[in-house]
Amino acid sequence: MPSTPLLRTPLIRTPLLRTAAAVTGGLALTASLTACGGSSSADSDSRSGEKIVTVYSADGLKSEKGDGWYDKVFADFTKKTGIEVKYVEGGSGEMVQRAVREKTNTQADVLITLPPFIQQADGKGLLQAYRPQGSDKVSGADKATDGKWTSVVNNYFGFIYNKKELAQAPKTWEELLDPKFKGRLQYSTPGVAGDGTAVLIKSMHDFGGKEPAMEYLKKLQANNVGPSSSTSKLAPKTDKGELLVANGDVQMNFAQSKSMPNLGIWFPAKDGGKPTSFALPYAAGLVDKAPHTENGKKLLDHLLSEEAQKLVSEVGGGFPARTDVKPTDANAVELTKIMSGVEIFEPNWSDIGENLTAYVDAWKSATGS
Repeated sequence: MPSTPLLRTPLIRTPLLRTAAAVTGGLALTASLTACGGSSSADSDSRSGEKIVTVYSADGLKSEKGDGWYDKVFADFTKKTGIEVKYVEGGSGEMVQRAVREKTNTQADVLITLPPFIQQADGKGLLQAYRPQGSDKVSGADKATDGKWTSVVNNYFGFIYNKKELAQAPKTWEELLDPKFKGRLQYSTPGVAGDGTAVLIKSMHDFGGKEPAMEYLKKLQANNVGPSSSTSKLAPKTDKGELLVANGDVQMNFAQSKSMPNLGIWFPAKDGGKPTSFALPYAAGLVDKAPHTENGKKLLDHLLSEEAQKLVSEVGGGFPARTDVKPTDANAVELTKIMSGVEIFEPNWSDIGENLTAYVDAWKSATGS
């Protein structure tokens, strides 16, 4: 266990009109990618005139119905620039690993993941510095100091429950050990999904360290259905009653609840403590040696434009990344109520980025996964 503390001093931010995107849950989408050339500058230059930009993204911002934030802003971007967006979706870790495998034959132009995977991508040399227009309006905690990544949609970690089968949301982690949750509780896989990794981060914060958190997660495994590479797939199961409880994030689950009426959002507390959460933004970076670098820059500029940021709340119910965009619509008001009374802590992302493998290995050992 490193001497560096995992979590910085907790802080409370109320109300929390910050960010998140708005989107109904994205089932993993497949995108047929045009065969891209190698990563040499000559190849990139030869393709610079193509009207294409390829985005690798964590799931949650694109709607299965085509009415999510990505759906709207990508369509607006194409109409404005004539540049077609090729989109590939998966878990945050999955997208980073795909980009790593393609490092000698770069396919993606823009990479969007949750932390700590955006930091991991930077550490693996996948990103190049670019400060999009509007990034000066993003708070310092939500962007890299060297310009390697910038949050485009802020978000908060949370859990969901089935409101039809449970009269009220569970309140504590300890309640989830009740046998009634056996086979009806599931969380996405740490190290693969951003929200799954968030389960580790939050439990280590709430229980006071790695060892007590792993002790708890070992007990919880008796009720856990098993691994899931994508968090968004858990919401439909919860809405139908196949699951009673699952993990998620506020942005994605709030948007999903518009078409999944049985979803409720809640935040576990340690017995005797307060419910907690932490910011889990969608952070975007320009891929190093991207085949369409200039198109990638234009898309990042568009995602942080005032026009696109206003749609974060208006279209799907989330919080914009730009601090100068302050939504007042009905979705924004409802989200403020959801976050009311939740204590927000700030993870030590440097420690998590450095020791993520060790934490995931500890989880695997504790749970037998």
